[in-house]
Amino acid sequence: MIQIYNTLTREKETFQPIEKNKVSMYVCGPTVYNYIHIGNARSTIAFDTIRRYFDYRGYEVNYVSNFTDVDDKIIRTAKELNLTAPEVAERFIEAFKEDTKALNVLPATLHPRVMDHMSDIITFIQVLIEKGYAYESSGDVYYRTRKFEHYGQLSDQSVDELEVGASQRMGAEQQLKEDPLDFALWKSAKPEEISWDAPWGSGRPGWHIECSVMATKHLGETIDIHGGGQDLEFPHHENEIAQSEAKTGKKFANYWMHNGYVTIGDDDEKMSKSLGNFVTVHELVKKIDPQVLRFFMATTQYRRPIRYSETTLKEAATNLQKLRTAYENSLFRLATAVDVAEEEQKLQELAALEERFVAEMDDDFNAANGITLVYELAKWLNTYSEAEVVSAAVLSFGIEKYRQWLSVFGLVFVSDELLDEEVDQLIEERIQARKSRDFARSDEIRDQLKEQGIILEDTPQGTRWRREL
Repeated sequence: MIQIYNTLTREKETFQPIEKNKVSMYVCGPTVYNYIHIGNARSTIAFDTIRRYFDYRGYEVNYVSNFTDVDDKIIRTAKELNLTAPEVAERFIEAFKEDTKALNVLPATLHPRVMDHMSDIITFIQVLIEKGYAYESSGDVYYRTRKFEHYGQLSDQSVDELEVGASQRMGAEQQLKEDPLDFALWKSAKPEEISWDAPWGSGRPGWHIECSVMATKHLGETIDIHGGGQDLEFPHHENEIAQSEAKTGKKFANYWMHNGYVTIGDDDEKMSKSLGNFVTVHELVKKIDPQVLRFFMATTQYRRPIRYSETTLKEAATNLQKLRTAYENSLFRLATAVDVAEEEQKLQELAALEERFVAEMDDDFNAANGITLVYELAKWLNTYSEAEVVSAAVLSFGIEKYRQWLSVFGLVFVSDELLDEEVDQLIEERIQARKSRDFARSDEIRDQLKEQGIILEDTPQGTRWRREL
C-alpha cells in the first residue's frame, strides 16, 4: 500500500483514492514570464516521478498542471519586451514545453490556462460573495479570511500569528480591506493593463483563485492529491483551501504534497529568481546531457532539499553512466544468450528485488532508496551477463524490469543511437588489425574514436562501444 506524507495532517497516511485504481492529481504549474530555473524544475520532475510510479503500480492518473498566464510579473515582462501579456505567456509556455520535454517530463493530461477560464473565475467569485465569504471594495474583491474556520491548518499557523504579520503591511490596498488578513480574489483594472469585465468592475483575478477554479473544474470538487513546491504551502495553498471549501462545502484535497527546495552555494541558499541565484534549464541542457539533470533531480526523495553544484552534477553523470553501461552490457550479452530452460532461482532473485523496490517506493515515494534497488538490479544484470551460459528468457525479463524501474525516474537509454555503421566498420577494422598484430593501427583507431566520444570496451564476447556523456 502506498503511503503519502500529508502536509495537512503532518503524518504518513495510506493512500485511498476516491475512485478505485484512479488518481486525480493537481500540481501548480509555472507563471510563464521567463524560462524555468532548476528550482522550478525540481517540482516538475518530482511530481512527474510520482505520477510515473502511480502508473507503474497500475493506477490511471488524471494529472492536471496549470499555466498561470495572467500575473503582475507577466505584465511587467510584457512592458520590458514591448509585447502583449498573451504574447509573453505564449513564448514562455512553448519554452517550458521544450525544456521539460528535454527532461523527459510527461505532458500533463491537461494544461489549463487562466485566460481560458475567466468566466469560470468570475462565477466562482460571485458564489463566494453570495455566501458572505467575499466582498467588493472599490472595484476589488477580497476574501473574508476569518470566516473560514480552518484557515492556517495547512501551514500550521494560527490566525492570531498571521494577524501580527498582516497588520504590519502598508499601502493603499490595505485601506480597502475589512481585515488585514483578507486577500484579493479580483483586482480592479489599472491603466494599460490587460483586464476583463466583471459585475464588480473591470479587472483581473488574484493568483490564488485561479488554481481553485481550474482544479475543481477539471478534477471535481474533491481531488485525491494537490501538489507543489514547499514555498506554495502558504499563502497560496492555504488560500486555495479556504476558497474552494467555502464554495463547495466539501474537502478540497485528500492529500497535500510539497517538494523541497533546491539550494545553492555554501550557505545552502534557496534558488529563486528574486534572489538572482538561479540557473535556467534552457541554458543548462545546452551544456550537459538533460538526462543527467533528470537523474540528479529524480533520485532524491521529493520532500528533501537538493544541493546544486557542479560537483553534484558530475557525481550524477558518473552514476548515470554506470546504469547506462549495465543496460548496454545486458543488451550486448542478450545477442549471444541461448534458448534454455528458465532458471527458477534467478527469476526468484528478480522477484525479491522487485518486492524490495516496491516497498521502498511505496514509502512516500522514497526515490533515494528506490534508486539503490536500481543499482542492485544493474549489478545483478552485470553479474548474470558474465555467466558462461545465459538464458535469453531470464536476461530479457531482467532487462525489462530494469527498463521499467528506470522509466519511473524518467530515464530512457536508447541503444539504437549506437548503431552507427561507420563506427562498426572502424571497430571491425581494428579487430582485423589486432589479429594481424598491427597494434599501431589498432591504437590509432581507438584514439580516433575516443576523439569522437566513442569508448571501446573489449569483453570476452567481443568489442562493444558506447558514447561518452
